[in-house]
Amino acid sequence: MVSSDVPDHRRGLLLVGTAIVLTGLNLRTAVNSVGPVLQEIQSGLGISSGLTGLVTSLPVICFAVIGFSGPLLTARFRDGHVLAGALLAMAAGLVLRAVAGAFWLFVAGTVLAMVGGALGNVLLPSLVKRYFPTRTGLLVGAYGTAMSAGGAVASVSAAPIARAAGDAGWRWTLAIWAVPALLAALPWLAVRPRAGTSRATHAALPMRSLLRSPTAVALAAFFGLQAMQAYIILGWTAQYLRDSGLDAATAGLLLGVNTVVVVPLNAVVPPLSVRARLQRPLLVLFAACYVAGWLGLMLAPRTVPWLWMSLLAVGMSTFAMVLALIGLRARTPETTAALSTVVQGWGYVLAGAGPLLVGVLLGTTGSYTGMFVLALGGVAALTVTGWLATRERFVDDEVAARDAAGAVREPDAASPRG
Repeated sequence: MVSSDVPDHRRGLLLVGTAIVLTGLNLRTAVNSVGPVLQEIQSGLGISSGLTGLVTSLPVICFAVIGFSGPLLTARFRDGHVLAGALLAMAAGLVLRAVAGAFWLFVAGTVLAMVGGALGNVLLPSLVKRYFPTRTGLLVGAYGTAMSAGGAVASVSAAPIARAAGDAGWRWTLAIWAVPALLAALPWLAVRPRAGTSRATHAALPMRSLLRSPTAVALAAFFGLQAMQAYIILGWTAQYLRDSGLDAATAGLLLGVNTVVVVPLNAVVPPLSVRARLQRPLLVLFAACYVAGWLGLMLAPRTVPWLWMSLLAVGMSTFAMVLALIGLRARTPETTAALSTVVQGWGYVLAGAGPLLVGVLLGTTGSYTGMFVLALGGVAALTVTGWLATRERFVDDEVAARDAAGAVREPDAASPRG
């Protein structure tokens, strides 16, 4: 018997799949368009390197804080309406921060712009699980590829758009991405509510209970450490390359190379990651590429920088891997939604420290040494937590086992001793 939660015809599935992919296309444009023009933003707003570090960390902090509201909103409203509203808010925020004359207004626009990314991050894995339960790897690969493609275009085009627009061209670089965000909201408005759906069908494993699952904790740490790597790369490598002697366009192009290389990898890695025997070999490969890329940038930033950025891109495939693992470590769409929220919410809290620390250390020491120490130490921790996250276990079972053990111990503890 086909569940009433599943669209009863292919046209409905096609519409949902299109909406998921278009949402993925917009998840990183607001973030990736900043790095190549970070120096211009700093100059235009008249802010210090410490506040510039906050600019690079703010999206990650927003992803953490706003992401926790995802399940609460979908328990009250339709998934499509939540994501449509999030994408419309994203478009408004992109315009607001582009026209901002003061730093606080830029921050307000950034927070609003990150609503779409934050809610898309936590809700898409559960929507894939609900609508495409037998094609998880394929759909995660599809929207992950779209995410990377959108980010790549934003990175590569940032400096040329700013240059073509003339004075304060960085504002156009940030504002232009409001258009695809508006377009991505339209399919969600057309998705019909499913017969038999009610708020009760959204009931999920309480998020707090997932803290009793070792696998959920390992996934959150793994996600946070890989996100820290990604946002240091996106937020600071272009500026590092510029400070190493490359011009803005070349540095932006190299960041674009990084994001372009990620595109096909995000299509391939999720289907591979659903195979248990390949998970740990892939993890070791990604960690080795991270180490090689960071060491290459540190020791020879002007020698084959495209190779170092490409190696870092291979390492960044840990993102596609952890998205696949979120779906694999939960038994139901509802638990997947809760797990996705906990993993990404707490993961982004951890990740937000990375680019912020880079800015603070750079302002304090005048050197990028701290960035490389932080990145390489993060790779080591990422490998350990990823190894734990690739164990074949379900968070539902771990929480149930802990609850059962607690129920057994409680009467024992209450009984009188003879």
